[in-house]
This record gives sequence, structure tokens and C-alpha cells, in this order.
Amino acid sequence: MKTDSIFYSLFQLFPELLFELIGADPTQAANYEFVSQEIKELTRRFDGLLLPRSDAFTDLLYFLEIQFQPKPNFYRRLFNAIFAYLEQYEPLNNWGALAIFASRNLDPELSDHYLELRPRLRVVYLDEIVQGESLPISLGIVKLILVNPESVKEEFPKLVAQLEQIQNRELERRILDFVETILFYKFTTMSREEVAAMFGLDDIRGTKLYEEVKAEGKAEGELLGKLKAVPSLLALGMGLAQIAQALELEVAAVEQIATKDSNSN
Repeated sequence: MKTDSIFYSLFQLFPELLFELIGADPTQAANYEFVSQEIKELTRRFDGLLLPRSDAFTDLLYFLEIQFQPKPNFYRRLFNAIFAYLEQYEPLNNWGALAIFASRNLDPELSDHYLELRPRLRVVYLDEIVQGESLPISLGIVKLILVNPESVKEEFPKLVAQLEQIQNRELERRILDFVETILFYKFTTMSREEVAAMFGLDDIRGTKLYEEVKAEGKAEGELLGKLKAVPSLLALGMGLAQIAQALELEVAAVEQIATKDSNSN
């Protein structure tokens, strides 16, 4: 699983998550921009940087590295990259480092050479952070990334239930897209269609589309008009795929209407 890219996308989706992980006020996220930046001399990138929106020395610049595999030279590479960055970009802000490990046993621990830098370093062990049941949706997604495939089947419905509470429809869609990506990474031996069927992804999307159309009357009723036409087309003997193509709808949405229509008859 490509954890670097997955977590980069996750922190862009939930910038407050980084502050939650270190026990800081998550509202600070509004004062930062989360980016990935290359160090030219080393031809490598940090997993992420939290750039303060001001140049005040007291507004810390955070260097972020995520580790899911053993790496004995982790801290040596991290601090080498940090000082190369400071030389290359000459930021005005003071700085801190955030090391995120999947579990405590992956932490090689700080050697004596870097003990003076210990006050600048925050270390997080994800598996310990996501213990418990009542997690915010951002940490629930982190837990989904960490757990084994069997546990994914248990955790996924919890995230779906939390999605129902989100009022921002665009954010809801983005989160669902992201969760789907995690599922596809988790079950690499299965096709996307098989994973979608296992977790009912098409049903979830179809249901949400139907509910949105009813509640919001999207596109001045154009989409609602298409959905209302589905029962008539079914009565004419057209198949679900044919109707979806003709009306430019997702098959899952047509299936949802067909199911509701059959239940009402």
C-alpha cells in the first residue's frame, strides 16, 4: 500500500488531523498550508510540510515524515533533509519535526548524536492513537489504513454511518472517494468491481445520489426528471445499463430507482 501518497491526500483532506495527532488545537490548521516540497541537493521530498501562513519566527514550520517500514537511519535522513531545506529555502520561521510511525516498534529511537534536537521532535504512533471506538472520522480513516483486511469489513460501516452526519455534500463525496481508494489498495488481489460489490459501494453512491436529488432538486430538476423517467423505461423492457446510458446516469442510481419502484408495486 502506498502509504506516503495516501497520507499526503489524507492530510490535505483533513489538515486539522496533524494537530489532533500531536494533541494540539486543531483550529491551528487554518494558519497553515500543507504541501510537499523537494530538496534539490538530495533529490528527495518530505512526506509533507506544514507551512505557516505568516513569517513570524514563533509560527513553527513543521517537517513531516511517515514511516510504515523499518528504517534504522530514519532520524539521520530526516535531520539531514531538514538542514538542507533550511539552507536552501532560508525560511524565517522556527521549525519542528513530526515523525509518524505506524507502530512503536518501527521507531529506531534517537541516537545520542541528535539528542539536542529532541525538543523540536514530536513522535506519533498511529496504532496507539486510533484505539477506541468513538473516533472522529479523520482518525477512523487512519484506523482503516492500519487494520488488516478482515478488520476493514468491521470498520467500514462505522465510517459510512459517520458520512451520513456530514452536511457538506462535496466534502462527503471527497471522503467517500478517498475511502474507496483505501479499500482498493487494501484488496489488491481483487478487481475494483469485486471490492465495490463486497462493500456495497455502488449502492451507497446510488442511494446518496437519489437522496440528494430529492432533497436539493439538483440542476433545476433536470436530474430528478431523468430519475422519474426510469420506471417508464423499465416498463418498456429496457435494461438497467441501457437506461443508464440513455439518461446519462450511473447504473447504481438506476438500480436504486428500480428497486424502490418494485417495492412499491
